[in-house]
Amino acid sequence: MGNQLEFLEAEALKLTAGERAALARIVLASLDEDADIEEAWGLETERRIADIERGAAQVIPIADALAQPDCRPA
Repeated sequence: MGNQLEFLEAEALKLTAGERAALARIVLASLDEDADIEEAWGLETERRIADIERGAAQVIPIADALAQPDCRPA
């Protein structure tokens, strides 16, 4: 794998800065992909939005939330 990695590195360094940045985003995103997790987060987001829209969830400003004792970083 060392030879392939060295080849890819050499080729990537030939790219423009913008192209290298785009490639880096693609490679980093590929490390985080997990379809089940992404789907679960999507469903949770939709549920939370629905709760807010129907008034079932209280929305408070972030500054107020962080000021609460149980929300402060340890």
